Amino acid sequence: MSIQEDLDDFRLGERGGDQDHRAEVRLWLRLLACSTLIEAELRKQFRENFNFTLPRFDILAQLDREPGGLVQGELSKRLMVSQANVTPIIERLITDGFVTRSPSSLDRRIQIICLTVEGRQKFRRMAKKHNTWLADAMAGFPEEEIEEIGKKLASLKRALIANRSDPQR
Repeated sequence: MSIQEDLDDFRLGERGGDQDHRAEVRLWLRLLACSTLIEAELRKQFRENFNFTLPRFDILAQLDREPGGLVQGELSKRLMVSQANVTPIIERLITDGFVTRSPSSLDRRIQIICLTVEGRQKFRRMAKKHNTWLADAMAGFPEEEIEEIGKKLASLKRALIANRSDPQR
């Protein structure tokens, strides 16, 4: 254990943290730290290599999985952000020619977002690099541990979903 981790443990105990839940807090902080480090690297790479943002890439990734497009509300739900956060990004992607927005044939109030051919090509080029950047970021970490942690995180995700205080979300 590092000095910082020891200090973190000490602070949790000294400041009235629940002694019985330090492992959960430590896990959460480590997950957050890893996520933040990876996300920062991806943001930097997208900006430097494609003059693109990670949120724009995330939208293209969701649309690439759905050839028929997605209703804007479903897109924001999958990205776990509000429609208000997604709207300006979609506007920019439309301006750049990477996506289209059209009303549903069943309900004109519903907007369907689809990738254009150019958007799909751009996404696929970026996705290849994205995968390489992730592999580079994790270089030196044993493959079997990546697989093992992936399985454990899948189990954790199932438990988190089952234990949510708002089961409707």
